[in-house]
Amino acid sequence: MTDLLANIKQLAAGLDERTRKRVELDLIRIESGALEEVAPYLASKSYHRAVVAADANTYEAAGKILEAYLSAAGISVHVTIIKPNGLGDVLADEASLIQLLLDIQQADAELVIAVGGGTLHDIVRYAAYTSRIPFLSVPTAPSVDGFNSKGAPILVRGEKITIAAIGPDAIFADVDILMKAPPALVAAGFGDMLGKYTSLFDWKFGSMTADEPYMQAAADITRSALMRCVQQVDRIAARQEDGIRTLTVALIESGLAMLLFGQSHPASGAEHHLSHYWEMDYIRRGKRQLLHGAKVGVACMEISKLYHRIAVEGLEETRLTMGAAHHEQASRIAANWQDIQHEIRRIPEEAALRELLRQVGGPLSVEELGVDQDLLRRSLQEAHRVRPNRYTLLRANDEWNDRM
Repeated sequence: MTDLLANIKQLAAGLDERTRKRVELDLIRIESGALEEVAPYLASKSYHRAVVAADANTYEAAGKILEAYLSAAGISVHVTIIKPNGLGDVLADEASLIQLLLDIQQADAELVIAVGGGTLHDIVRYAAYTSRIPFLSVPTAPSVDGFNSKGAPILVRGEKITIAAIGPDAIFADVDILMKAPPALVAAGFGDMLGKYTSLFDWKFGSMTADEPYMQAAADITRSALMRCVQQVDRIAARQEDGIRTLTVALIESGLAMLLFGQSHPASGAEHHLSHYWEMDYIRRGKRQLLHGAKVGVACMEISKLYHRIAVEGLEETRLTMGAAHHEQASRIAANWQDIQHEIRRIPEEAALRELLRQVGGPLSVEELGVDQDLLRRSLQEAHRVRPNRYTLLRANDEWNDRM
């Protein structure tokens, strides 16, 4: 699937050198049999020693086959099965990082291959960055948009922070493997894409009211990827080959849009801040983790409900509750209010989002997801602090309410 990467590079061609370098991947393969192309790629780069990082499930799904392909090609392979915590969750935390870093060192690896989903990729990208070696991406489910990210969300003493790392040199997404992914992971990938409705709004809102940097090309890529998923929701739900390919391409395009912009704004807004808040709360309470995309899909519904309410009630609230210290912010929101309302109307209502999630089989409410009402209430008041450098409508709303 070379056109995808070629199109992104063409968009970047007219931009500065620093921006062009952000999307300097060698290749992206999204096709049946893509796994068979990994060994020839390594041979073309004269790699001889590799670490394959997976968890127990993804090793069975793809890692075992990849190990056989690489060994048959004469490449020395060390397999690292990342160990779960006491609850059975594989986390991108200190223990997982140390496990992989030690194996990379002992194997004297020239590169590391991530075989799995988003968490596996976060572990690998930071371990590779720290070891100063490249990594390759082999997704096993179309579950997240972070396969080609250069930021690694890492849990440090239970708090999630995003650390600069590296993106993959190449992505090999084998559609035959992706079609066999559990339905819950496919639904999670669709939920992650659905969250772009609110992330794109928050990005636009931040640019209008707080001078956050904005790139129309990255926004257009993200929205186009989102709309293709919505249009093909029935094929994605049925896990048909063209539907799974559409979802996978969209997730990777979303990642490329983030790379092009250089930050996560195109694909991560208040809905992701809620998701991260819930994740950290679950870790503190010793509860098993929820799928990232499942959380994002439900969080998108909650943010949509809040934002549509603000679109009706918010202007008068802004005038009445903003203190003098925030007069400039309030003035800019008021000055852009019609445009803000227009952008909110581009977000589907909560019921429409719920119907899309119902079609793919994702959780349809915070209760079904497993988030209780107290946690939801606290997250709606505090989750904007997860990313204090972002000015979302959720943050603006909370800051106004704090001064009432």
